[in-house]
Amino acid sequence: MDLFEIFLKGGLIIWFILATSILGMAVVIDRFIVIRRAKINVPAFMIRLRGLIKKNDISGAVSVCMQEKSPIANIIRKGLKKYKFGHNRVKESIENAGKQEVNKLEKGLSILATIAGVAPLLGFLGTVTGMISAFMTIEDLAGSANPSDLAGGIWEALLTTAFGLIVGIPAFAFYNYFVNGVKKLVGDMETVANDVVDTLQDASGEVELIEEELEIDI
Repeated sequence: MDLFEIFLKGGLIIWFILATSILGMAVVIDRFIVIRRAKINVPAFMIRLRGLIKKNDISGAVSVCMQEKSPIANIIRKGLKKYKFGHNRVKESIENAGKQEVNKLEKGLSILATIAGVAPLLGFLGTVTGMISAFMTIEDLAGSANPSDLAGGIWEALLTTAFGLIVGIPAFAFYNYFVNGVKKLVGDMETVANDVVDTLQDASGEVELIEEELEIDI
């Protein structure tokens, strides 16, 4: 008996579990690519920006941000483009851009969380339908069923449970991994954004301090 024949013994429910596994794999691959591309060398990036801003070379700082092509660079670039309108506009632009970038980073994570919960439940549903099938066989044979008569229902019950857990457990693990990755990126965004705002203030010679630090909601 090959794997495909074993799979078919899982009944109708196992096909739904297979669909969730394919969807989950697509989300995992997509998030891996997105988060990997979003990572940059934060200390080096901050040093380059700080040096250019202190020289009042805002266009040069914008060019550096355009070269990086990461969420952190994007929010700083959008903020620097509002430099001529004042520091409050810079802060507002960075905060709005930060929320947009976080939404992009979190795209698909709710689907992955749903799969992590639904796949095992589908497996348990398959267990119930498999046991119902087995008991219906016993009833049809007037209680004289032998183990081979019950094998179909038992196969369905066990396979769907196992397959549901095989899909659900990795989905839950990947979901937590990506959430932690997004949180780290958001922390880097806030660090760089606050450093840029402070450096802009120092470079422009303003004395007033901005009491509220930038916070990017996740």
